[in-house]
Amino acid sequence: MLDSAKIELRNLRVKDYEELKVSMIKSYHAMPHEYWTKGEIKTLINKFPEGQLCIVIDNKIAGCALSIIVDYDKFDDNHTYDEILGGENFSTHTKNGNVLYGIDVFIHPEYRGMRLGRRLYEARKELCEHLNLKAIVFGGRIPNYAEYADELTPKKYIEKVKLQEIHDPVLSFQLSNDFHVKKVIKGYLSGDYESKEFATLMEWNNIYYTKSQKLVNTTKTVVRLGLVQWQMRLFKDYEALVSQIEFFVDAVSNYQSDFIMFPELFNAPLMAQFNHLTEPEAIRGLSDYTERLLETFREFAINYNINIITGSMPFPEGEHMYNVGFLCRRDGSYERYEKLHITPAEETAWGMKGGNKLETFDTDCGKIGVLICYDIEFPEVARILAEEGMNILFVPFMTDTQNGYSRVKICAQARAVENECYVAIAGSVGNLPKVDNMDIQYAQSAVLTPSDFAFPVNGIKAEATPNTESTLLVDVDLDLLKELHNYGSVRNKKDRRKDLYSLKRKK
Repeated sequence: MLDSAKIELRNLRVKDYEELKVSMIKSYHAMPHEYWTKGEIKTLINKFPEGQLCIVIDNKIAGCALSIIVDYDKFDDNHTYDEILGGENFSTHTKNGNVLYGIDVFIHPEYRGMRLGRRLYEARKELCEHLNLKAIVFGGRIPNYAEYADELTPKKYIEKVKLQEIHDPVLSFQLSNDFHVKKVIKGYLSGDYESKEFATLMEWNNIYYTKSQKLVNTTKTVVRLGLVQWQMRLFKDYEALVSQIEFFVDAVSNYQSDFIMFPELFNAPLMAQFNHLTEPEAIRGLSDYTERLLETFREFAINYNINIITGSMPFPEGEHMYNVGFLCRRDGSYERYEKLHITPAEETAWGMKGGNKLETFDTDCGKIGVLICYDIEFPEVARILAEEGMNILFVPFMTDTQNGYSRVKICAQARAVENECYVAIAGSVGNLPKVDNMDIQYAQSAVLTPSDFAFPVNGIKAEATPNTESTLLVDVDLDLLKELHNYGSVRNKKDRRKDLYSLKRKK
């Protein structure tokens, strides 16, 4: 499916109704109410377009979340679903309300297991924050309760679900997404026999209440970066390597990171099986895994809702071997970046060639650039990316000695100052005694900043412990770059003497 699929989270449109109806019919087979009519959907969109969210995959509605804004002070916690709706005209909705009330959410059965529900919930949370609302509230079903109703009260059932002694497909999911049970309501949804007509009144509190308004799907200004300082170790097979990759993606995504970056040639342990071959043959053997890894990373980007910088991998084109990586966006799309400058060791040992692709990439967190290891030591390429709007530069690297690492770090710090951008560097640690030309590794992953009053005095936002496998989670504020560009103590980008010199691409 991923060969052609693109995941899009956007606001629902009236013209989506026929596809929406198909998904509702598939999703509501066990539900006690009929699907929404086209008139009701049209009314919701007309009254509150921002609150009607959907996920589209291959032009199909894979999931949907519907909401209204209510003045919750006018309602008792013992309200029913029909009371909160206010009839087919949704008369309870008011733009002057204080709570985002969720009236429906569903995922088409064919797309379950892709964590799309989590993505819709996160979008609702962003909308609640951006509209400056106090909380998200909704009545949640407990569809497995009927199986335990003879022995457990609703209170005891909820406690056991919280302790994970019982799994409820709805309540367990809601609890895992930071909602808490505010109250148990009897008679909330008439005909919900699976829940014995009980419901949990769920709530998520907006701790940023009073922030300025901002609608969903706008570019973020505070971006969370996750860097993997990867331990080089031998893996028994490809699946073991993928399991370690997923461990880090899962862990970093649990902190709501926007990006995760792996180091250069992090998959080198798989070369152990080719150690009987010459070095050029071994790297070509490793390249056989690149396409599989790309598809794996694309799936993880979607399932864990995170943009992935895949480090780098060998990639054959004809007779030549290139060192490339991929930006796998969380919407399912991807881009390739290439190492432009090849070190003498890469050329002599593996026969690597330098690539020709240099470009910035659009993401939901603004424009980014990626330079692989040695490329960061050439200031021209980073300056070209900065001129094209790059705010964050990612540098996956692999260095064997501390002086090699120092070249990467010192040059990366210089690029951050010169180009008024953030630079994130991530490398590998440990050793690979059974892989030729990959014996030892040295790294200290870090996020580097410009040097001015709004930033750390040493230009280092955060750095990992040297030569220890770990992750580094760092928030960077893009608005600080705008202030620096216009009001900084020095203005490196603005003060260049273009009357004396210039930098431009060759065609």
